[in-house]
Amino acid sequence: MRNLDLSPLYRSFIGFDHLAQMMDNASRNTKQSNFPPYNIELLGENDYQITMAVAGFLESELTIETEKNTLKVSGVKAEKESQAERKFIHQGIAERNFEHKFQLGDHVKVVGANLENGLLNITLLREIPEAHKPRKIAINSTQELLEEA
Repeated sequence: MRNLDLSPLYRSFIGFDHLAQMMDNASRNTKQSNFPPYNIELLGENDYQITMAVAGFLESELTIETEKNTLKVSGVKAEKESQAERKFIHQGIAERNFEHKFQLGDHVKVVGANLENGLLNITLLREIPEAHKPRKIAINSTQELLEEA
């Protein structure tokens, strides 16, 4: 097992402690299930979509939550009495509960979600505030500064 010491990153990069913390969390051996299968698409420069295959789940059985920079999608299948009587020869459609977490980048927010044909589509948008957008800085010569004074 490899152990990475990321403490030098905390000392060297001012204001990047969030990045170092994310790297630290990623290095941990926490395995996340690949169920249900999902796609992440780039629709535009700042538009994203997560599509999850949630066949067999009703809208009322799915929950989407955001907290800080984490998107959590979970599904809890309602227990049915009739399923105890069912006898499968082959069961390829998983009807198990799940929880999947996605780490969102800065300034990314969930815009909406819809469930259609067994696919859950979650629309994301990155909105960069004006204060964080690149801007040009005018360079004044010392001669101009002396003339203004």
